[in-house]
Amino acid sequence: MIPADGPTLRPRLCFIGPLVGRNPGFVVTQGERLSGHFLTEGYSVVTASSALNRYRRLLDMITTLVRERTRVDVVIIHTYGGGRSFIVEDIMSWLARRLGRRVILVLHGGGMPEFMASFPRWSARVLRRAHALIAPSEYLARAVSRHGFRCRIIPNVVDVQEYVHRPRRALRPRLLWVRTFHEIYNPSMAVHVVARLRESGLDATLVMAGQDRGLQEPTHRLAERLGVGKAVRFPGFLDMAGKKREGGEADIFINTSHFDNMPVTVVEACAMGLPVVSVGVGGILDLLRHDETGLIVPDGDVEAMAGAVRRLLAEPALAETLSRNGRGLAERSAWQRVRPLWGDLLASVVAPEPARGGPS
Repeated sequence: MIPADGPTLRPRLCFIGPLVGRNPGFVVTQGERLSGHFLTEGYSVVTASSALNRYRRLLDMITTLVRERTRVDVVIIHTYGGGRSFIVEDIMSWLARRLGRRVILVLHGGGMPEFMASFPRWSARVLRRAHALIAPSEYLARAVSRHGFRCRIIPNVVDVQEYVHRPRRALRPRLLWVRTFHEIYNPSMAVHVVARLRESGLDATLVMAGQDRGLQEPTHRLAERLGVGKAVRFPGFLDMAGKKREGGEADIFINTSHFDNMPVTVVEACAMGLPVVSVGVGGILDLLRHDETGLIVPDGDVEAMAGAVRRLLAEPALAETLSRNGRGLAERSAWQRVRPLWGDLLASVVAPEPARGGPS
């Protein structure tokens, strides 16, 4: 489909996904960031949905797309995998195609490869509806290519200019962990790391911030049980001002996830100049280069992560290298860098399809 006002004009966009960051205490999603940037640039933008209840959110997505169908050319569906999420993405991609709109699926989530392996037919049926697939990392692009799909890579957008870069060199053992308190992000590992550092004689502290999905209180109890309760602080969910404050006061960022794709929190840490120590899972191995933009340790290996922190404390030149290179990594996700990639993608999606040859 060509935009109603002609092929040379900007396509009218509809962003579909969990846009719950518009509610206090919830993480701003990529759908919200992207839709905001396109709106600022003068695009016609429709979005759904910011409803917190998943059933109301689905209903809002359906009614919004049906109601606004005459002023939408391209439907951009943020696709996370996982059973309940993928049901929504299945419904919305089917509806968009039934309404004759162009469909872009934006793939997220470190668990997507495992989901596709477990449900290959379902995944393939939904992905085939897309006129284009995009992912923020080589990790997900490789995963879908194994199932026969072509996927473009467009990094997640981070508003890098919002973060003050403070170069680090001589570090203190002040650690920062920012994720959701959920088992896939393995918060208990962070507590074990700070306990191990303090056992070795370091006056290490840890700030653990993020939305609670049931594990914040157990993580707090673990800290008390390990004798580091006074060294671990839980400020809760951080808004932009809170991230700047905690990031400015910390010296090392640790990431302990069991699954990951291209975590925005890691990119934000890099933007602020925090040397990153991360487990090497999923897309992390594509995002970070060991000894250049971060230090990589095995998943769940507390001793290795504690050792990496001690190494940063003992090697100021290494800390300075990671701090400097991290800012460069983050700047690849700035809107100015990502915008041309989206422009090329949209141009290809709304381009007229070549005429099919008939008998002469």
